[in-house]
Amino acid sequence: MEDVNQDLEDFLKRVSEYESTQDTYNPWASYDPIYDFGAEAPRIRLAHLREYLGCRIEKARYLLVAEAVGYQGAKFSGVPLTSERILLGYHSEIEVSDILPILKFKRTSNALTAPSGAVKTKGFAEPTATIVWSFLGETKLRPTEVVLWNIFPFHPFRKHAGALSNRAPRADELALGKKYLDQLIALLPPKVELIAIGEKAAQTLDGVPAKVRHPANGGARIFREQLSKLVS
Repeated sequence: MEDVNQDLEDFLKRVSEYESTQDTYNPWASYDPIYDFGAEAPRIRLAHLREYLGCRIEKARYLLVAEAVGYQGAKFSGVPLTSERILLGYHSEIEVSDILPILKFKRTSNALTAPSGAVKTKGFAEPTATIVWSFLGETKLRPTEVVLWNIFPFHPFRKHAGALSNRAPRADELALGKKYLDQLIALLPPKVELIAIGEKAAQTLDGVPAKVRHPANGGARIFREQLSKLVS
């Protein structure tokens, strides 16, 4: 167990060492002076990620990999494909304890600079995160048997549109992210099944036999059908 914990800490250290650029953001290392509630925000998000991965790395059966962190998801929650609104308990069909069983989630986005009234009171919401977690709650899988991740595990945004925007990761970013993914896979059980979410993820993970439709842009029904067959 001690070796597992140290391996996880080594991985988290590598993640937190990535330096944000003019159009990428590392939520586990960088402080956003406009949209974060305070300078301790990245430390809190790293604690969320530590708990999330820590309770899964010895039990995972499936690793679901999407493309990149979005501003409505892990940029503020610290947990891949997971929004603040989910972790604040505003989705009654999703159990917060399924995601963070011990650590109490703490919001890191700044309510004073929130882009809408709903975000101000309830935190950011990400449709894809809601679809994914709602589906997982309907399966017979234990929550700790699934790990969610992104090939580029940081937030790529459009420089001129600002921090609250998303863009597709570039080829060099996907190549870099693949290295983090390989390090994460090394932490998981040898028989973990890798499933790509979306075509871009599938293309980057060349040779991975399992892939599902991305749930965004009207793909929720197909995503559910395809993933249900893979994890049944």
